[in-house]
Amino acid sequence: MKESEKRYRRLIEASQDLLVTVSLQGHIIDTNEAAVKITGVARETLMGSDFFQYFTEPEQVRKVYQEVVASGAVSNVPFTLCHTNGALTEVLFDGSVYKGDAGELLGAVIVAREIAEKKWATELGIANKELAFQHHEKEKRADELSIANEELAFQNDEKEKRAQELSVANEELAFQNDEKEKRAQELSIANTELAFQNDEKEKRAQELSIANTELAFQNDEKEKRAAELGIANKELAFQNDEKEKRAQELSIANEELAFQNNEKEKRAEELSIANTELAFQNDEKEKRAAELSIANIELAFQNDEKEKRAAELVLANKELAFQNDEKAKRAAELRIANYARGLIEASRDPLVTISPEGKITDMNQATVNITGLDRAQLSGSDFFVYFTDPQMAREVYQEVFAKGTVADSPLTLRHKDGKLTDVLFNGSVYKNDEGEVLGVVVVARDVTDQKRIATELTEAKIAAELATVLAEEAQAKAEDAVKAKQQFLSNMSHEIRTPMNAIIGFTKVVLKTELSDKQKEYLTAIKLSGDTLIVLINDILDLAKVDAGKMTFEQIPFKLAASVTAMVHLFETKIQEKNLALEMDYDTRIPEVLMGDPVRLHQIILNLVSNAVKFTSEGTITVGVRLLVQDKEKVILEFAVTDTGIGIEEAKLDTVFDNFQQATSGTSRLYGGTGLGLAIVKNLVEPQGGTVNVRSKEGRGSTFSFILSFPKTTEKAAADLGLHIDLEAGFKNVKVLVVEDIALNQLLMKTLLEDFGFAMEVASNGKIAVEMLRTTPFDIVLMDLQMPVMNGFEATEYIRNELHLKVPIIALTADVTTVDVAKCKAAGMNDYISKPIDDKLLYSKIIKFLKQASSHAPAAEDLEGELQDPPFTCVNFDYLKRITKSEMRMAEMIRLYLQEIPQLVQTMKKSIAERNWIGLKMATHSIIPTFATMGIDPQYEDIAKAIQALAVILILKDTGDWESDESQARIHTLFGKIETVCALAARELEEKLGLLTKTGPSAKTVLHP
Repeated sequence: MKESEKRYRRLIEASQDLLVTVSLQGHIIDTNEAAVKITGVARETLMGSDFFQYFTEPEQVRKVYQEVVASGAVSNVPFTLCHTNGALTEVLFDGSVYKGDAGELLGAVIVAREIAEKKWATELGIANKELAFQHHEKEKRADELSIANEELAFQNDEKEKRAQELSVANEELAFQNDEKEKRAQELSIANTELAFQNDEKEKRAQELSIANTELAFQNDEKEKRAAELGIANKELAFQNDEKEKRAQELSIANEELAFQNNEKEKRAEELSIANTELAFQNDEKEKRAAELSIANIELAFQNDEKEKRAAELVLANKELAFQNDEKAKRAAELRIANYARGLIEASRDPLVTISPEGKITDMNQATVNITGLDRAQLSGSDFFVYFTDPQMAREVYQEVFAKGTVADSPLTLRHKDGKLTDVLFNGSVYKNDEGEVLGVVVVARDVTDQKRIATELTEAKIAAELATVLAEEAQAKAEDAVKAKQQFLSNMSHEIRTPMNAIIGFTKVVLKTELSDKQKEYLTAIKLSGDTLIVLINDILDLAKVDAGKMTFEQIPFKLAASVTAMVHLFETKIQEKNLALEMDYDTRIPEVLMGDPVRLHQIILNLVSNAVKFTSEGTITVGVRLLVQDKEKVILEFAVTDTGIGIEEAKLDTVFDNFQQATSGTSRLYGGTGLGLAIVKNLVEPQGGTVNVRSKEGRGSTFSFILSFPKTTEKAAADLGLHIDLEAGFKNVKVLVVEDIALNQLLMKTLLEDFGFAMEVASNGKIAVEMLRTTPFDIVLMDLQMPVMNGFEATEYIRNELHLKVPIIALTADVTTVDVAKCKAAGMNDYISKPIDDKLLYSKIIKFLKQASSHAPAAEDLEGELQDPPFTCVNFDYLKRITKSEMRMAEMIRLYLQEIPQLVQTMKKSIAERNWIGLKMATHSIIPTFATMGIDPQYEDIAKAIQALAVILILKDTGDWESDESQARIHTLFGKIETVCALAARELEEKLGLLTKTGPSAKTVLHP
């Protein structure tokens, strides 16, 4: 029986599925090696530990475990196991209870199967049902064994009763002996007694024969029980046959009980006969006086027989005690065997034991499934004939005997219907206590799907290589297309911003003059509208925002009431043309100055009021701002635009904020528009943490509202600071060269510089500027980029390389693309200002360069110097949560980031050290999208793009003159910022991953290089 237990244990350890037994308190009391591998925890640590802590959702697992205890079994419940290194494994959780001999509940057997494909999950479900059925059968067998034990106890009671009856008979015999002494003269009675005793002796002989037959029957029963236990160990399927045998045994036991009852009745009849005989003896005692001596001899003989019978009874009692001990041992062995068998049958891998001659001695249900043969056909058959290459299988089997074990030998099993299954053959020998080899335990792991996936992966790699070749061929064309796109955007930016520069610039100039209140109010509205239009142009023309879909929001002090009023004034003319009434409902409890993005707020209100005016032909339009919540730090406001227009049908209310959606199919035809206005409103409100809502009745009007939160502030609003600039003392006789080809912009710059107190001269193109700089010194050069004859880039390079002048050059660019910003730095410009020109920003930049200690300041100061240091928290986890939609997916994304980004940062660092500009360009290109994915501040994406642009320039130069190239300092500074923010992001993500996986940040060491 010990060999059987060892064989079962080897089969359990060979299983690739996690097999554990768990107490009612949730502690692990037994496990296999697969559990050690899948959790990364040593076996001694697992034993006695809390079973649920190894899952990502321990409370959910605990609930399912309680369901197992309550209902008896569960199957195919998906959970996630967590390895100590942070790796997650999806498993299907199956469980069923197990009980003691008395039927008491001891705990549960848990099987956790790693999820690979739906087919495996289906097979696992079938296996779990089979396991549940087998456990049910095991409980039936336990009940049958209990009944058999009760029957055996009943038989023992009957034997004790028989022993008591024998004792009574012996006492009766002693009484008869006393009677014989009293009736020594009654010879006739003695003779009769002698005859009776002869009959009794024959009966006693028969009883002894019956006792011997009973003992032989018990020995036969013991052998049958041994045979039954062997059959149970070899084949669980034979349990039904065993039940029939047990039924026959019960029938025999019933017959035995009937026989014993008959014997008791016979004894009762014998006692009646004895009484009759006693009366007869009294009559015959005178006749038997002479036979007294013979009776005494017979009496001695009977005493000897009585002592023998007593000795036999002692032996019978010892034999009964031995049988009871054997029964207890067999019950324990049967319980262990049933538990081990249950675990073996739960495995979905074929498990087989083989004799040294290569014959199958035992197998599990998975072996039956994979060969298509039943257990009777498999038992005793040649193990090797089920493989497509029997000789190879035999050689691997012989290798097991030679080495003691083999692992992962690839073979192919054949089903009886011809289906082939690729398996990995694992085998080890098992021995008895004397070290004698009894056979081999074999586990065949089904790897058909893994092999198919590997083949598909190889094919995919080949296809990827071919695609790479095609991609390289197409790269040149793509780069040309990108350059054309960038050039187009650059031209569009310049053409749009140039007139806007004049519009906004001169509006500011006029606002500085003496105006009536009404004129100032209208001009302020024009300026706000121009600022809003510039933001829109920035969003459209900025390549980084177009590609990444990002949008930034300012936090500056502004007057909310003035902003809303200015926006509404823009529609006064249109409202008067349509003869509508306009009402303002502004809550006076709202603080005068708030922190926020007034330009984005203007866009939202413009879209909503524009919609209301467009779809309202009569009635009233009401713009309302209401205070909802106010505390020490913030206010929460509700903005609402209500109209009495055409309204929206109820079925359309859920889609009005989608792109290109309008109330009805005829709305666009009747009223015009693209259906983007409300989509823009939603995309501007929700990223700021707000919500949008609509209420409408068709034909009666609509109310569009949104809720936003604004921080309070004690700072003054920008409007309160005034349009006039506080000029610094000490800067006189400053000469500025303005290189600009548009007359309107020339006039604007002249107006601004005169306000600053600076002298200026104008060059209409780069060639004229170069000639002027040959002969005339200037303190500052303001250089437009897009000009005829010689553009700003060419002029700057000539000034630096040919004239060797260190004069500060500030680019005036209408293009906000990263490419042109990088080109500005590469050409030698010190800084840039985007159009429309902000007069305060222009003045501050000019003063900065004038304050420098020497006139020959470095000609290529970093444009990125004003970038902010990394924020305390750089990863936007709210954004991550929104795009991943689940903690599991977020953990997966974080894990990928921690695996890839540190490597990319190290690659960038190594490429810089080795001057591998192509490698730097490729690594930087790979890291750029991750900033948007993690919600990191867009400025770092811009830095990475600047590094990429510098790498391209260095590739084109290909001079190798690294030490003297000013790009060295720029790349090191830029990379330092990237390295810092990536390290900070990695720390934040590691902490978040620890919280998600419930393992804490200690798991980070394997993720961060």
